[in-house]
Amino acid sequence: MSTLILSPNHLIVTSDDFGLAQEINQAVETAHRDGILTAASLMVAGPAARDAVGRALRLPRLHVGLHLVLVEGHPVLPPEKIPDLVGADGNFRTDMFHMGFEISLRPSVRRQLAAEIMAQFEAFLATGLKLDHVNAHKHFHLHPVIAKQVISIGLRYGMRALRVPFEPSAVLRLADKTTFAPFSVLLLPWQRSLRREAQRARLITPDAAFGMSWSGAMTATRLAALIANLPRGLIEIYMHPATSNVFAGQAAGYAYAEEFAALVSEPVRDALQHSEHCLGGYSDMKRTEFRASSSLPQPKERSSG
Repeated sequence: MSTLILSPNHLIVTSDDFGLAQEINQAVETAHRDGILTAASLMVAGPAARDAVGRALRLPRLHVGLHLVLVEGHPVLPPEKIPDLVGADGNFRTDMFHMGFEISLRPSVRRQLAAEIMAQFEAFLATGLKLDHVNAHKHFHLHPVIAKQVISIGLRYGMRALRVPFEPSAVLRLADKTTFAPFSVLLLPWQRSLRREAQRARLITPDAAFGMSWSGAMTATRLAALIANLPRGLIEIYMHPATSNVFAGQAAGYAYAEEFAALVSEPVRDALQHSEHCLGGYSDMKRTEFRASSSLPQPKERSSG
C-alpha cells in the first residue's frame, strides 16, 4: 500500500473507535496490511486501548490520531473529577443535547471538560505514538465551546490536523442515487464554524469527510462507488470496521463486519487503482498543502438577500 503523496489529491481512509474492542483492533490491523486503510483514531480510555497501541506500534505506516470521547464512552479522569460529565456508572453521559447546553452555560462544566480533554491528550502522548490527527466521538467537537477547547489544548500537544465532518450530498448521490443526507444542511453552521476556528489555528482540515450518512453501512459497493466519484483535494473517508458485528460496546444496527470486508475487497482496491487520489495520512502533508486544488464548495455564509 503506497503512502507516498505526490498528487494534489489525497485520500485518507480512517477507522474510528480504535481501542474500543479487540474485534475492531484486529480489523484495523488486517485492513491496513491487506486493504486500503491508512489511519485509525484511538479511544485512549477504550477497553481495548492497550491492545490497539501495541498493534499500532508494530504498524509504523498506520497513521494514528486521537478520537476524543466526551459522550457515550469511558473517561480518562476519575468520575469524581468530572461529576457533571458522567452518569451514575462513571461513564460519560449519553444525553448530548442537554450536555451541550450545560457546557455552553456552566463554567464549572467547561472546566471539567477542559481537564478531561487535556487528560486524553496526555494519555495519547504516553503511548509514544505520533499524533496524526484529532476528531471526536459522535462529532461532538462541532459544539463551538468544545471546538475552542480542543484546538487550544490540542495545539499544546502538537495537533496538526482536525476533522471537519463536511460531507457534500451531491457526491454521495453520485455514488448512490438513493441516498438522503439531511445532515449536510442541518450541520452546515457548525461545520462552517469549526472550519473557521481550525483554519485560524493553521490546522490541516479535509476538504470533505465522508462517513456520516453511511455510518455503519459503508458497504463495498458504496465505498467503491464513492472512491470512483471523489472530488479533488484532501478527502477523508472514515469507517467502523470490526471482525464481528457482535462485541461489547457495539452500536446498534452497525454492519461492522461488512465495513471491514469493504476495506479489503477487490472492487474497492480496483476503484482506488483507477483513482487520481493517493493514499496516506494527515501527517504526510504540509500545512501549506491542506487546501490545494480543491474543487469542492466549502461551507460558507448564506446570502440574506
